[in-house]
Amino acid sequence: MSYKAIYVIVSREFKRFFRQRGRLLTTIARPVLWLFIVGAGLMRIIDVRAHGNYMQFMLPGVIGMTVLFSSIFSTISVVWDREFGFLREMLVSPVSRVTIVAGKLLSGTSLALFQGTALLLIAPFIGLGVGIKEIVLMVFLITLVSFSLTAFGLFIAAHLDSLEGFNVIMNFIVLPMFFLSGALYPVENLPSFLRYLTFVNPLSYGIDSFKHVLLKGGGTLTSEFPLSLDIIIVGVFAAVMTYFSSRAFERR
Repeated sequence: MSYKAIYVIVSREFKRFFRQRGRLLTTIARPVLWLFIVGAGLMRIIDVRAHGNYMQFMLPGVIGMTVLFSSIFSTISVVWDREFGFLREMLVSPVSRVTIVAGKLLSGTSLALFQGTALLLIAPFIGLGVGIKEIVLMVFLITLVSFSLTAFGLFIAAHLDSLEGFNVIMNFIVLPMFFLSGALYPVENLPSFLRYLTFVNPLSYGIDSFKHVLLKGGGTLTSEFPLSLDIIIVGVFAAVMTYFSSRAFERR
């Protein structure tokens, strides 16, 4: 394991992120649009006194959405590097493939952690108090969720050879994961056949863990699973996908 090589991979991904102004602007604009436009509109049709503040309920979901998109689409660099030959240069360099996988996982996790944690600045504007304890817990949970999703994205990217195929497949996977995660509405309100899909969706437990930290109760718009269950399932998913992504990368 070459820590210098890992540092170079992570540093390269951060430089690429901040140099792509369109990507940076989209990262900032997407959660704001969802929270203050979609959230403000849907809040008008919800009885706040009976169910709770919908815009506050959406914040964990918006953070989960940001982590999901950032983690998954950070692995597009694998396909990009393969198309333009940079991946071949890394593979023939005197570092192990485990080091390359670790660098990709750490870079995707770090980018998602940076973007997800930055959204906590919105909390005071919608009436949520976030202290040091909540920030520390959110950093831990966002790191765990983003690591698992980056490993999942890396596993898929290891089997793809074109940017077009990556975008099609990832959109086919990412959007259902988001809409069936309880980010926009409580899981218990879904039809039974859709509810079962949320139970096998790892993002559901990640967003639910965010709700445990940010939502203090009141009405039906709160967390729906035990926090210990959320952490265990996301942790197991992270371990499984890390193993499979490493195996897939080595075979490729």
